[in-house]
Amino acid sequence: MKQVISRFIAIMLLVVPGIGAMYGFLLMKDAVFHYFASFGDEEAVSVSSSFEWGMFLIGFILFAIGVGFIGGWTFFRDRKRNYLAPRFREKRPRPPRPVRPGAAAGTNPSASGSEPESGTSR
Repeated sequence: MKQVISRFIAIMLLVVPGIGAMYGFLLMKDAVFHYFASFGDEEAVSVSSSFEWGMFLIGFILFAIGVGFIGGWTFFRDRKRNYLAPRFREKRPRPPRPVRPGAAAGTNPSASGSEPESGTSR
């Protein structure tokens, strides 16, 4: 019974943002539709008075939050299961370079003895 409840909660965590994104899309669609439907109306002559900016912005915010939540959930689930392309995988620290035999610890192995150690040139 506990597994059923936890799965139901997990489904609801995806359904609620999905419904919010859908409702936000509908608000944006209605704002654009009402703007185009008002063409030819003599009373609605300016863009700022005829376009429903408030409804459009609320719809955009709801849509962005819903899509961002579902996209982020999918991204992190795929990262956990190693389904992503290499550029999206977590970066692993490089292993330390092996020390070559005969090289002293603290010296630069690429420096040669032919160059003067001071910064002067000939």
